[in-house]
Amino acid sequence: MSTASVTARPGAVLADLLPTSRVRDAALVLGGAALTGLAAQIAVPVPGSPVPVTGQTFAALLVGTTLGARRGFAALALYAAAGLAGVPWFAQGGSGASVSFGYVLGMLLAAAAVGALARRGADRSPLRMAGTMLLGEAIIYAVGVPYLAVTAHMSATAAIAAGLTPFLIGDALKAALAMGVLPTAWKLTNKS
Repeated sequence: MSTASVTARPGAVLADLLPTSRVRDAALVLGGAALTGLAAQIAVPVPGSPVPVTGQTFAALLVGTTLGARRGFAALALYAAAGLAGVPWFAQGGSGASVSFGYVLGMLLAAAAVGALARRGADRSPLRMAGTMLLGEAIIYAVGVPYLAVTAHMSATAAIAAGLTPFLIGDALKAALAMGVLPTAWKLTNKS
């Protein structure tokens, strides 16, 4: 199948540009989990918060968007399961369930949501891509912040102050980066 016929097909995501096979899907899922694990190692501690700024949220949303809902969810499920089993690829080389594990659970849902939106073309224009990324981030926080509050025995206000507020500027920058990267990738593939 040529690139032009795949990109013209409604509902395609970037991963669909590769030849279809189960091996491809397995490799994409494994690669998505590994990318998320590697990106989690880019971590900067946040004073007063048990949650660091990492690259894993950006990677998780990128994986969901480029692989689509099903494969994106599978990649993040593999990432979460392997981390729970002891693979040290959560933030700062961690593994197991910690007070920040709720963000990982949120990433599962966010990857599926942004993947579904990408199948509807949300990754093809800068403005829609920004909205898609911000929605994905909101889903991650909707799970991560309450999980942080419960497991760290924080009030809702304290959990928001420690697990949401310090990350908003970084999330805006991640959305801006995605606004340029994914729509540009589509433009480049359509020119081949």
